[in-house]
Amino acid sequence: MTQVSKPQTVDVHALPALFTALRLPSFQHHWERFAQQADTENWPAARLLATLAEIELAEREERRIRRHLGQSGLPGGKTLATFEFKAVPELSQARIEALAAGDWVETGANLIAIGNSGAGKTHILCAIGHALIEAGNRVLYTRTTDLVQKLQAARRDLVLETALAKLDKFDLVILDDITYAQKDHAESSVLFELIARRYENRSLAIAANQPFSAWGKIFPDQAVTVAAIDRLVHHATILEMNFESYRRRSAENQRRPKQKSTGKAKT
Repeated sequence: MTQVSKPQTVDVHALPALFTALRLPSFQHHWERFAQQADTENWPAARLLATLAEIELAEREERRIRRHLGQSGLPGGKTLATFEFKAVPELSQARIEALAAGDWVETGANLIAIGNSGAGKTHILCAIGHALIEAGNRVLYTRTTDLVQKLQAARRDLVLETALAKLDKFDLVILDDITYAQKDHAESSVLFELIARRYENRSLAIAANQPFSAWGKIFPDQAVTVAAIDRLVHHATILEMNFESYRRRSAENQRRPKQKSTGKAKT
């Protein structure tokens, strides 16, 4: 066992270098203030160490969240707190909050939101993505066409396996507008490879404006269409969002208080 001699004096000027070497930036930033407080209030050494350690962990978590949010591509502002559930009473807030807890991601299950344009599919999926990052998961948001183009380029450069491996680092990949445009054979091929690779290993969340019966636009080959849908829905939660436009209802709800306050002012 290594014996550490008891120092007669403390070289406080050496502490910043020690904290840097130990990768403890929060210790370095806060130690002096709390050391002074500990001296003034006669804290035991354990309390000072515990206080600094708790701050280090909390700030490390904040940095992780900021880093993963920056890498996610998630649009800002689309969170559970900003979604007006009152505008779409057909959608269960409790169910969405349960999905945001993320148990399904741990098993590599999928989430599919199908509904009309403007129904709030993207907002809901992104809100769940934000919550999952807060809980410690890694999430990537992308428009399907953008990701397909990147995977096609990777295939041309003979690095498709590397590109798919990079996506494996994300616990959840959110594919927005999967039915937005018809895809040719090459595009549908790389998309199917992504779906097949993540099947039962990593989760996908998909926003689609068309029901499964119209997914022949995504995969021109009928057999591939069936195989892709089969893998996606095998372990999936499906959100049917075929209701009136969330965007329009939300805008109306925001106008009503203004109209009421205007009416009161006139009287």
